[in-house]
Amino acid sequence: MLISSLPLANIIDNLQDAGTLTGWNTEQFFSQCVAVTVLFTVLYLFAWKPVRTILEQRRNTIEESMANAEKIKQQLADAEVKRLGIIQKATEQAAAIIAAAEKAAVSRGEQRTQEAVRQAEDIIKKTHEAAVLDRDRLFAELKREVGALVIQTTGKVAGKVLTTDDQARLNAETLQQLNVRTN
Repeated sequence: MLISSLPLANIIDNLQDAGTLTGWNTEQFFSQCVAVTVLFTVLYLFAWKPVRTILEQRRNTIEESMANAEKIKQQLADAEVKRLGIIQKATEQAAAIIAAAEKAAVSRGEQRTQEAVRQAEDIIKKTHEAAVLDRDRLFAELKREVGALVIQTTGKVAGKVLTTDDQARLNAETLQQLNVRTN
């Protein structure tokens, strides 16, 4: 009874006595421990480990999806910046084209105005030249008619026919008097 003198031996004996009273069986206890251990090992190998692998794969997929979503969000922001830049550049080009068109229209309008003024001046000049030519022609015609009338009147008054020299002299005097009056 060397074992019984030890406090551990007393505990074991007390446990055996308590086990007997409550229906405790050591062999059954150890077999149940082995069965539970085998069950947990089988569950770990065939259930828990595959479930953990699937959960890890899903976690990785979710992380990749989140990273891709961030990349896509950044690409969308970059695309928006590019779009706004293109719109700004197109607006500036359109403004430059409109300004150039307005400048060309003003220039073209000034050219047309200058051309119209030049044409009007040409018309006025031609009209003035035509008026001067008409006036000169009318004066020449008037001089001839006046000269003929003077000769005719003089012939009737004087009662004689004038010679060519007389006609020339009278024409010259009449023309000289007409020139002095018209100038």
